[in-house]
Amino acid sequence: MKKILKLRWYIVFIILIGTILNYLARSSLSVVAPTLTKEFSLTTEQYSYVIAAFQAAYTIAQPLAGMVIDLIGVRVGFFIFALGWGISCMLHSFATSWPTLAVFRAMLGLSEAAIFPAAIKSISNWFPRKERSIAIGWVNFGTSIGAMIAAPIMVFFIINYQWQYGFLFIGGLAVFWALIWLYFYRDPKKNKWLTDEELKHILGDRNDSAQLSDEKPISLWQLFKKRNFWGIAIPRFLSEPAWQTFGFWIPIYLVTVRNMDLKDIAMFAWLPFLAADLGSIVGGYLAPFFRKFFNVSTSTSYKLTLFCGAVFMIGPACIGLASSAYVAIAMFCIGGFAHQIVSTSLYSLTTDNFSEKDVGKATGGAGMMGYLGGTIFSLIVGGLATTIGFNPLFICLAIFDIAAAIVAWVVLKPVVKSVINS
Repeated sequence: MKKILKLRWYIVFIILIGTILNYLARSSLSVVAPTLTKEFSLTTEQYSYVIAAFQAAYTIAQPLAGMVIDLIGVRVGFFIFALGWGISCMLHSFATSWPTLAVFRAMLGLSEAAIFPAAIKSISNWFPRKERSIAIGWVNFGTSIGAMIAAPIMVFFIINYQWQYGFLFIGGLAVFWALIWLYFYRDPKKNKWLTDEELKHILGDRNDSAQLSDEKPISLWQLFKKRNFWGIAIPRFLSEPAWQTFGFWIPIYLVTVRNMDLKDIAMFAWLPFLAADLGSIVGGYLAPFFRKFFNVSTSTSYKLTLFCGAVFMIGPACIGLASSAYVAIAMFCIGGFAHQIVSTSLYSLTTDNFSEKDVGKATGGAGMMGYLGGTIFSLIVGGLATTIGFNPLFICLAIFDIAAAIVAWVVLKPVVKSVINS
């Protein structure tokens, strides 16, 4: 059997494609929403129910998805959930009213919730601790790509065919990806294409986390009682509002406050997500930079990266001082860049504080808290933006992220021997 050099990076590439397809599926509804509003006679209230169905299902399902993946393994678990979100996406094409659409969105939320528990667990299995932030950064890169390409793909099908074919196409891609994953993925010790040298490299610093590896798998209840879980979950709760605010409110802000028209929004509103992609990659490489030049431990390098991202969030906090809409967009770009640095570092800290047996449910549990925080803040923005304006709310985002970095630094306690990369 021919071996494949640097196979772990091929694994990352496959997960990256899966992440793009995951975010493509969830982002497609907003593109087709104007068409569905006319076809289904949707009111704004009914459309909000459809959105809430996905959000509620996604929030609740994340720790459960992580638990399932830890229990049955990431190969079969990721396959089942990816197959589920592919089928759920295709079912959107059969919706005839907002209730049926809400059901299919809930199904999509339940299945898509596994993306990061599965991805982070795969990276924990395939990468030594000192490389995980880089791998996570590249996987995180796929979130914005999926959101950006949803519009051109769905618009193509709406104009040239029908909106239903867009969901069938995107869901079909996910099903095809699931089959590729099932065929190609194996844990490192069982993978026939992995060289002995790379296996040794992957397992190289596992001895530094021996006390984690020797632990038995824990239940969700035991996870919620661990101090270090909350050292990650609380920062996720505080930092996620930034991402959901950028995703849901940037176009509305640009129209209502900066008086931009739809053409300008189409030209510029995607730029913060491009900056977010850059932040994912930079966030992955910052931790090795800190270890190399400042001689700090792996855990400390992730915390320093987290602080860097939090400080950059001061950019969107200053949007109220922007002299023009274009300067405001530039500040949003700084915010997108900063948030993905924060996000990458928190995922990396999760792999550093939980064993491969529990990292799926730990990622899912912290993700549930993050999505809860984002949903709550979105409701706050909806209630207060018209009365106090957006600027105080943008300032809150910077305060939240800086608080998240402080909480992570204070609450997280070392559970493994420090790894120094001199």
